Amino acid sequence: MQVESFFEWLGQIIGSAIRFIIDALSGLFNLLSNAGSNFVEGLAQALGMDTSIVSIITLIIGLMLLWAAIRAFMNASIIMGIIWLLLGLWLLSWIIH
Repeated sequence: MQVESFFEWLGQIIGSAIRFIIDALSGLFNLLSNAGSNFVEGLAQALGMDTSIVSIITLIIGLMLLWAAIRAFMNASIIMGIIWLLLGLWLLSWIIH
């Protein structure tokens, strides 16, 4: 009889510990999700663009094109730098209102 109550008590303690860990991780992931959402919302609002995933991906690609232009200019490749720069600016002007 006492063995059954001991295992019941042990099961409740382990279950409570697991529940605490799950609740803590859930809170952490909700916090990170809200922070990411607020970051994207603020970024989109400051740039004057939509918050859709397509707009965010287009922004990233446009910034990568501008980075490629900077690298091309640093390598003394003026023509490729101008091409990358124009493509990047064209793409960014397409998403920014």
